[in-house]
Amino acid sequence: MSFPLDADRPPAQLDAVAGRGAADAVPQPDAQEDLRVLDDEQEWSAFSRPDIGHAGCWESNVMIEGMHCAACALTVEDALKRVPGVLSADVSASSQRAKVVWDAQSVQPSRWMQALAGSGYRALPANDTFARERRRVEARKALWRVMVAGLCMMQVMMYAYPAYVAEPGDLSMEMEQLLRWASWVLTLPVILFSCSPFFVNAWRDIVHRRISMDLPVALGMLITFVVSTAGTFEPQGMFGHEVYFDSLTMFVFFLLAGRWFELRLRDRTAGALEALMNRLPDTVFRQQTDGGFERVPVRRLQLEDVIQVRPGEAFPADGVVVRGQTSVDESLLTGESRPVARAEGDVVISGSHNLAGVVLVLVERLGQETRFAQIVSLMESASTSKPHLARMADTVAKPFLIGVLIAAALACAYWWDTDPEHALMVAVSVLVVTCPCALSLATPAAMLSAAGALAQRGVLVRRLDAFESLAAVDTVMFDKTGTLTRDAMVLGPIQVADGLDPQQALAMAAALAQQSLHPASRALEVAAQQLGLLGHWQVRDVVELPGRGLSAKLALFGETNSAIGVRLGSAEHCGLAQADSDNLKVHLVDAQRWLATFELQEDVRADAASTIASLKARGLQVSLLSGDASDAARLVAGAVGIDVFKGQCSPQDKLDFLRQAQLDQHKVAVVGDGLNDGPVLAGAHASFAFGQAVPLAQAQADFLVSGSRLGDVDLAISLARRTMTVVRQNLWWAAAYNAICVPLAVAGWLPAWLAGIGMASSSLLVVANALRLSRLQPINKEI
Repeated sequence: MSFPLDADRPPAQLDAVAGRGAADAVPQPDAQEDLRVLDDEQEWSAFSRPDIGHAGCWESNVMIEGMHCAACALTVEDALKRVPGVLSADVSASSQRAKVVWDAQSVQPSRWMQALAGSGYRALPANDTFARERRRVEARKALWRVMVAGLCMMQVMMYAYPAYVAEPGDLSMEMEQLLRWASWVLTLPVILFSCSPFFVNAWRDIVHRRISMDLPVALGMLITFVVSTAGTFEPQGMFGHEVYFDSLTMFVFFLLAGRWFELRLRDRTAGALEALMNRLPDTVFRQQTDGGFERVPVRRLQLEDVIQVRPGEAFPADGVVVRGQTSVDESLLTGESRPVARAEGDVVISGSHNLAGVVLVLVERLGQETRFAQIVSLMESASTSKPHLARMADTVAKPFLIGVLIAAALACAYWWDTDPEHALMVAVSVLVVTCPCALSLATPAAMLSAAGALAQRGVLVRRLDAFESLAAVDTVMFDKTGTLTRDAMVLGPIQVADGLDPQQALAMAAALAQQSLHPASRALEVAAQQLGLLGHWQVRDVVELPGRGLSAKLALFGETNSAIGVRLGSAEHCGLAQADSDNLKVHLVDAQRWLATFELQEDVRADAASTIASLKARGLQVSLLSGDASDAARLVAGAVGIDVFKGQCSPQDKLDFLRQAQLDQHKVAVVGDGLNDGPVLAGAHASFAFGQAVPLAQAQADFLVSGSRLGDVDLAISLARRTMTVVRQNLWWAAAYNAICVPLAVAGWLPAWLAGIGMASSSLLVVANALRLSRLQPINKEI
């Protein structure tokens, strides 16, 4: 979603489309007058939404610029939470997003925006269209820094090489000094340009009397450069024995290269979220009273407006097509991989893309009432939530960094009497190698990657903690209606009177069924439509008795004089004896005799049986609990391969079953339709709300399956297990890396350039390992 191009646009502090650059599109500490524009309630909807859980409170989702590590995230959280009226602040370093809940009666947005800017960070709307462009600019700058550092490193290495291989007397003092001066000159661009982000962030931390991961790195760079510079200017002095420009440039190059690759990998993870969030257009063509069209901002649309959506544009609101037909891409919203046809009378959802023709749409839902807004809200919540393991890592980040500084100082003091120059380089190695980036990224990187992969299939994750719970489940409990089965019914066996063809009977029944909205009538109509049997009979004098059936005059087209009276409906309505059957039956009779009986069955999802079989193959116990009759539950359970089932269950019965399973030490995942399964969904270890009719923003489930594939439940469980495997791999790697490298650095056996490679490689390996999760998902081709 982007901000509109009109006079009512939000202030430039949150909108780069005002003609300013990215650096001007954020609140600055001295922009208090401009920030007060944000206090206008009409502007809040541009970056906030009312908080459902707290009356009079708002939830704002913003991106944080200038944040690079877990310590930064904790600093941002502390700055926001200290503002009176801010109820909560959740900041994720891995996604660089923040969710702020604030009381409109106690604080205005400008206040906590000023607090955030005062702490040295900048806020941007989380759904800003220009976020991708800002990331591209940032990646381009990062690449330039890497290239400058790499070019200078190669030249410095060329000048340093003679000093390493020369025998005593091969190099004159003048030549050695010339090579040092050349190395010093080539190192200046690295220090002044390539290293500038580290020094800027470190100085900001010093000014605000705090610590982040950039501070030890910047200290290591500065110490190495100062020592080497002293050795260059005064070769006979304390530090003149050796210079370390080659180690410095190599360390900077590998560190920047690692961060650049990490940035690229993290952008790929963020891509799925932004592709979903930034689908709405800025403006749209609205039909005027004279039939013409005017381009208006999306925020000015009202209910019952008629809008024109052209090919290549996204639908800005939920509505109904009133003219035209087209194909629509709903893949990121429902997980549907192929375009779906939409014609007059069909529903379209905001955020989906019009692919083919021009259509006119009657607006039915806007803003926060649309499914798109609800999905975005859930994705934002997931991107800012912190898993338990990640919270533990963030908690120890600041104490760990303080310990790094103390360890570096102690190592320097230990070696100082032996060799001051070597002591300083040992301290540099300790400062560099102990950066806890890999530890902080280990958990959220994997879970965000998995959440992005599921989002591409239409499975939305409400909280990242759910992956931990889902990976541990050993039992899956299914609801029946709307979950294992679809809400609609399908036609089963047909019994007809002697001399009557089944297709002829179905054509007669469907002609009557078209006059009713009853689910049974809809099933007959759909079955006849699939066989091309509609349009052969004409109906008049229709009378419907709600819940019982229809009566009408029926005749073939062109033979109105031979119309017969028929009835369609229940056995009671048709004057027949009530049959003992588990399935619903619809009867067709005329004035003289019984004509046909149509048996209707629940429409079991096509992939239900294969999903149940796959879950069993994983060693999971599967059960079915339904509020319908026991016979109906037994039939569906038998059709899909579930051995444990129970019918006539109230919501309390389901909750009791769940609690008993938990008392028996089972970890249960519940799959329901989200309509009457709220208590059991909330009480489960992990839960899935299935179906598009679920009110997404209020659902109790951890995972929301917005598509039509039951197999996504099995996929999510499989992915959760792989995710936790990757998390454990990342944590073990981060722990082993520090356990091995820190003693080596303290002992003076790890040079600074190798410490830089180790630090960059550790973070890169963690993120790359997490990214494997997004590539493990099969491309779905199923409708």
